[in-house]
Amino acid sequence: MARRILWGSLALAPLSILLHYAADIGDSAEFALAAAALIPLAWLIGEATEHAAHHTGAGVGGFLNATFGNAPELIIALLAVNQGLTEVVRGSLTGSVVGNLLLVLGFSLLFGGRGEIDRDSSLVSIGLVALAILLFLVPAVPGWTGDPERDLIVRLSVPVSIALLVAYLGVTWISLRRHRRLHVSDEPREMMGWSFRTALAVLGVATVVTAFIAEIVVGSIEVFADELGLSEFFVAAVIVAIVGNAAEHGGAVVVAARGQIKLAAEIALASSAQVAVFLIPAVTLIALLIDPLALSLREIEIAALTFGVLLTLVLLIQGRSSRARGVILILGYVGIAVAFFLAGERNS
Repeated sequence: MARRILWGSLALAPLSILLHYAADIGDSAEFALAAAALIPLAWLIGEATEHAAHHTGAGVGGFLNATFGNAPELIIALLAVNQGLTEVVRGSLTGSVVGNLLLVLGFSLLFGGRGEIDRDSSLVSIGLVALAILLFLVPAVPGWTGDPERDLIVRLSVPVSIALLVAYLGVTWISLRRHRRLHVSDEPREMMGWSFRTALAVLGVATVVTAFIAEIVVGSIEVFADELGLSEFFVAAVIVAIVGNAAEHGGAVVVAARGQIKLAAEIALASSAQVAVFLIPAVTLIALLIDPLALSLREIEIAALTFGVLLTLVLLIQGRSSRARGVILILGYVGIAVAFFLAGERNS
């Protein structure tokens, strides 16, 4: 049933594009419609990526997953960079890390119940996010005083991004084969039917359409936030971050509900680490070609990331899952979302 709904909701993308260019429905309505359209598109990209991985093997499959799995977030971030919406960029990426770490993992544990998780793999993912937080402090702390977009912070952001990418590649090289074998072995039979060409064609088309939808989201986010009395930072860190990962989030929860709690936890934690040590530095380096981006994360963002890592570590250190742990993680995310709401825009 869920797959049928996702297939049917793909129609939201052409409808959103048509209304954007042929009608004036208002920026807030455009944002809501385009945000909803991103959910099935993100699912379709993930679906095609998994089919392609069956033909390419673990190594290339992992590369495709890293490249296309985060396509919606990457496109949204780069479009926001192009429009000078730096707070939106940083907020959406930070929110994605926290969302995977607390919200997705929390619901996975809630629906999965009692069981064992891969303790070693979990600690590696949590450790990568912790490493990212420590390195983020290098450009972030100077940004807490003075102009957070100044050249010094941009220059500090570049070596930090390179170091994170090197760490990501090193850890991925060691753990990717095992992770992909686990994921493919648990894949339903009906998902193994696409040819490699079909999978690549779907990836290409879905990514292009996602670019158009993301442009609508980014272009309407300011008016949407203003009309609802929300800060752009909150909209980016909570709403956009959840929407950009919605399909992946749902996939992890479904897997957990089927009793595969170990795999669900792997998806949530690996996704969080991937955004922290791959997507954020990748966006920072690509932004050098568009409009340099400073990784001047706010105090509230560093605090949220740190809280998320510590809470997850405490709850998973024993390698066990339970519904109670899931509820605690979800409540932790709600607390962070409230903090993001109260934080508002950065003081100039």
